[in-house]
Amino acid sequence: MISIDNLKVEFGVTPLFHDVSYVINDKDRIALVGKNGAGKSTMLKIIAGLQQPTSGTVSVSGGTTIGYLPQVMVLSDCHTVREEAEQAFAHISQMQEQLERLNNELAERTDYESEGYMALVEKFTRESERYQMMGGLNYHAELERTLLGLGFVREDFERPTSEFSGGWRMRIELAKLLLRHPDVLLLDEPTNHLDIESIQWLENFLATKANAVVLVSHDRAFINNVTNRTLEISCGRVYDYKVKYDEYVRLRAERREQQLRAYENQQKEIADIKDFIERFRYKPTKAVQVQSRIKQLEKIVPVEVDEVDTSALRLKFPPAPRSGDYPLICEGVRKAYGDHVVFHDVDLTLKRGEKVAFVGKNGEGKSTLVKCIMGEIPFDGHLKIGHNVQIGYFAQNQAQLLDGELTVFDTIDRVAKGDVRLKIRDILGAFMFGGEASDKKVKVLSGGERSRLAMIKLLLEPVNFLILDEPTNHLDMRSKDVLKDAIRDFDGTVVVVSHDREFLDGLVSKVYEFGGGLVKEHLGGIYDFLQKKNIASLNELQKPSLSVSSGTGQAAEEKTVSQNRLTYEQQKERQRKIRKLEKAVEQCEAQIGELEAAVKILEDQMATPEGAADTTLYSRHGALKKQLDEVVNEWEAASLALEEAQAG
Repeated sequence: MISIDNLKVEFGVTPLFHDVSYVINDKDRIALVGKNGAGKSTMLKIIAGLQQPTSGTVSVSGGTTIGYLPQVMVLSDCHTVREEAEQAFAHISQMQEQLERLNNELAERTDYESEGYMALVEKFTRESERYQMMGGLNYHAELERTLLGLGFVREDFERPTSEFSGGWRMRIELAKLLLRHPDVLLLDEPTNHLDIESIQWLENFLATKANAVVLVSHDRAFINNVTNRTLEISCGRVYDYKVKYDEYVRLRAERREQQLRAYENQQKEIADIKDFIERFRYKPTKAVQVQSRIKQLEKIVPVEVDEVDTSALRLKFPPAPRSGDYPLICEGVRKAYGDHVVFHDVDLTLKRGEKVAFVGKNGEGKSTLVKCIMGEIPFDGHLKIGHNVQIGYFAQNQAQLLDGELTVFDTIDRVAKGDVRLKIRDILGAFMFGGEASDKKVKVLSGGERSRLAMIKLLLEPVNFLILDEPTNHLDMRSKDVLKDAIRDFDGTVVVVSHDREFLDGLVSKVYEFGGGLVKEHLGGIYDFLQKKNIASLNELQKPSLSVSSGTGQAAEEKTVSQNRLTYEQQKERQRKIRKLEKAVEQCEAQIGELEAAVKILEDQMATPEGAADTTLYSRHGALKKQLDEVVNEWEAASLALEEAQAG
């Protein structure tokens, strides 16, 4: 579908990458990886046609459509959510108008036996089949499913986009992109503005409905669940691994080990040759052998070893001053904006040294409660910060609050105090800002570099209560691993607001779930929480809660418990239903695989000159695609029913 040949990109003297060649095939799910600044986003822009390489070509096969989601974009504010999303179907509106024109022309003509009339009928039939294949009859339902999957509720559909935050408007752009069903999806950090449930929905969408995907993401769990191929940008080249990310990490380590052994052997060979030359350079009897060795040395091609960040990113928090036993106590905390209640009756107590996660859909109040804790906004109820608590706060927009005109060094120099000022260069070097990088202006830094710089500022003062609001956005995987290790070793109290399952795994021992105006406590790690939610149904918190007296509430709770007790026969019936639905899901998945294979065979035939002229192939292709869509819809319905049955 897309062929990249001998690509080279230069910014200044040093090329970003060179001699890059690879092919993006149908059904490829590619993770594009590499350290920050390696050129991942640049590569996506070149494939999308938004940036020109220094040399080389990007060849896109005829008719291939490309959809691109950048990290940052200019967003429209003049439509409702539904109107903005419907722009994805502008081509369907044009097809509708064309079909109406053709239909009117057929109705007006009476030369039923003429070649022109038959050609018009054939054109109408072909365009009608294409219209159906593009989803012209049911795009409203698909639009709603996509918006709901990305976290919107039906009440949001008619709201102006201007009422939503930048993160939610990015979701609208993502919805528009997915609804267009391009042949190749280019996604640059698509999960940065999604919560855990929306990420899981997007994983499922990309796995079942997307064609080819090229993905840049620092969410390890996400790319492992979505991709089947890994392209690594390293040493200015691209290395192609036909495996998922975790398997790539293992293979990359093996490859580097082999490179190191080859490099060491080559260095020994070079040293031996140089030694021979130096020993016998001035002996006439050895002149021929010396000249031979000199030529041999000139012909040696140096073995390249994949670059590894040897700057040792060590993120070490200073020892935490001892705080009181309970750094944070919330009792009946409530926050509302007018009639909209964000949360109410929040009761939580954090013990010294606890590490907890705040999770839930965007807009349910995670960051709002953090702002209440920080005293940035007013609230109702009682919130007490413990004795001798010193808070270190990393906000979502922390990186954007940096002064773009300052250099990296000056940014840290302005906040460093005492002996720390003598170690600024060492600290910056540990965070991969060594050498000339420390003299860069903040405004030219990438998102990941700004986040690292903001994290350094947080580290310079000793604190005993860390509040980190989405600290991993724009951090590369290695930086996230080091940050995770540092937080795990930190001897103070930690609250992490995050949607990154891999980052939270093994880090927190308690999860606070925000949803439906409530904050619920779950003991255990993030995957314990997700397992419970899969059993208990993710829709539970969306049910309206009733304000009742404690006595009535207890009676209602007891009634619910009694209603939920299943008899032996009911349990057997439930298990039968689950087995039946599991079988239906399996059958649908098998059918989807067969139909996709059949569609692929037809598309390969249609790509040939003979096939392009065979109109019967297009009809069969349209029929198969329609059948595939129907089976996918059946699979979605069966999967949803299975989830509900398992939730009981």
